[in-house]
Amino acid sequence: MSLLERFKQYIQKENLFQPDDRLLVAVSGGVDSVSLCELCKQAGYHFVIAHCNFQLREEFSKRDEDFVKALAQKYEVPFFVKTFETTDYATANKKSIEEAARDLRYEWFYSLVNSNNKETEVPNESVSEGISLQVAKFIVTAHHADDNIETVTMNFFRGTGISGIRGILPKQGKILRPLLFARRRELEEFVKDNDLEFVTDHTNLLEDYTRNYFRNTIIPLVNESYPGASGNILNNIRRFRETEILYQQAILLHKKKLIEQKGSEVHLPVLKLKRTVPLATVLFEIMKEYNFTAHQTDEAIALMDSATGRFIQSASHRMIKNRNWLIISPVQTIESNHILIQEKDQNIEFENGTISILKIPAEKFSMVNNPLASQLNLEQIKFPLLLRKWKQGDYFYPLGMQKKKKLSRFFIDQKLSLIQKEKTWVIEMDKRIIWIVGMRIDDRFKITSLAKNILKLDYRPK
Repeated sequence: MSLLERFKQYIQKENLFQPDDRLLVAVSGGVDSVSLCELCKQAGYHFVIAHCNFQLREEFSKRDEDFVKALAQKYEVPFFVKTFETTDYATANKKSIEEAARDLRYEWFYSLVNSNNKETEVPNESVSEGISLQVAKFIVTAHHADDNIETVTMNFFRGTGISGIRGILPKQGKILRPLLFARRRELEEFVKDNDLEFVTDHTNLLEDYTRNYFRNTIIPLVNESYPGASGNILNNIRRFRETEILYQQAILLHKKKLIEQKGSEVHLPVLKLKRTVPLATVLFEIMKEYNFTAHQTDEAIALMDSATGRFIQSASHRMIKNRNWLIISPVQTIESNHILIQEKDQNIEFENGTISILKIPAEKFSMVNNPLASQLNLEQIKFPLLLRKWKQGDYFYPLGMQKKKKLSRFFIDQKLSLIQKEKTWVIEMDKRIIWIVGMRIDDRFKITSLAKNILKLDYRPK
């Protein structure tokens, strides 16, 4: 069967797109993307061409841009080009050149397919900025089977879990990869048989980039020892795709049993977690959605047996131990219902307002009579503190009393309305409430004549 027939068959099998859909084909000018354009042309598909000039190879970058523009003229299709300051972007965002180029190109591609919901005719000319109309329905890249082999091999060593070793998918949202069935040598033969011109990126032969190192060194060495290794990896990719479907179905069942969504927070019951098998895998699948890494899984498991107030943190969230719960809460405190107050913190913003934290030597302190300011014996305080909404069953020892009182009873005594109760927050330390914010402190943490330092918490309501 010809490459063209297999190409059309693969698109139909994977249900990638309909014959009348317009495609945005990402073209670098190399063998892979040139083959993709010719196959789309021979199959009669509607497509436009987009090219990224990353300005990484001096005069060769301009050469590639001119070549792809000529290719679009040859096929009489619209041509879109964008020039990027890739090195500056990578430096500013602390990313590798590979990561920076990937981020930049896909952000641009998505802007072209997401601009409008209507298919719109586009003039057959070069366009770089100011696109306001959707130029295609899908983004189509020329990733092929050998790219998939490289990706899976890299991911295996990197440690990305099952989603990494199942490789590149033929369809992910608006991104389509209709050449994943084809090996690189097949595309080279297709270019030769159809007398197609292409440009060669000399950096593909260098080992400065991780992928090139795997492509030019690691995988050839493996194939020397195991001549069928690349084919075996492709067979494994097919199996792992199906394995991942079963895996995700099982994970979804565990998530339904474990996760309690409360506003912007996720609450996980520790006792149920401990009975979960396999614990590490299920917990990681829950955590990773909040930017925690696989390496933090063991820390999260240890957190289950730690004291209240202990936590681990990702770039965007904290996982906090609170009694019999693990709570995943946004770092942005305004969105959280469980907020950690650390010793170095000076101001905490939350739903009701702001709390300022001040430490004062006893000899410089003057007592103020204001329910919005709590004044506590710092020697009795151990950080971190937990700022949270009150809940049924909470109790404290009201200032001036030696007996504990439930907060629900205290609220009745204070004649709080239902709305006032719902908006009440407390500060807790090691399962003990030290302050009902804006109302009363706990007697156990009051200032005595022996106090050397004072913790002053000033509450400013919205």
